[in-house]
Amino acid sequence: MINRVVLVGRLTKDPDLRYTPNGAAVANFTIAVNRPFTNQQGDHDADFIPVVVWRRQAENTANFVGKGSLVGVEGRIQTRSYDNNEGRRVFVTEVVADSVQFLESRNARANAPANNNFSQQPGSNTNNGYQQPASSPNRGYNDNNPFGGQDDPFADDGKPIDISDDDLPF
Repeated sequence: MINRVVLVGRLTKDPDLRYTPNGAAVANFTIAVNRPFTNQQGDHDADFIPVVVWRRQAENTANFVGKGSLVGVEGRIQTRSYDNNEGRRVFVTEVVADSVQFLESRNARANAPANNNFSQQPGSNTNNGYQQPASSPNRGYNDNNPFGGQDDPFADDGKPIDISDDDLPF
């Protein structure tokens, strides 16, 4: 059986980060995902999909994205139910994320036009409002780098990297 979900959408509000009694981080947020077709008025409707993400990914999501941020979510659909304060059974369907990808830099989001149109016009020499500082070498980063090229914590500054084996994915 297969239960996999891949979504790309924008956060409707800042993620809500909480911790379980055991200290595990959990973040809840909702993303708006546009439907591929238009309604009778010619507008695209959107689905608002609740997402839950756990542990380190939850903390990173809460720290680095906010309302309006474009994210990619990969995970599975989960259904659950509980009794609310009035004693009624409430059913919840949500996506439990295995991975949340940040699809635009903070710099691009801050400099974005109000209509959220991030497409670059043909012949334009701008990259979503971001320009590489003249004093900073490019070091092979492109302008879509989520750290903006300049603030990249992984940039080669000649110092040893302080990382534990627990942080490595392999």
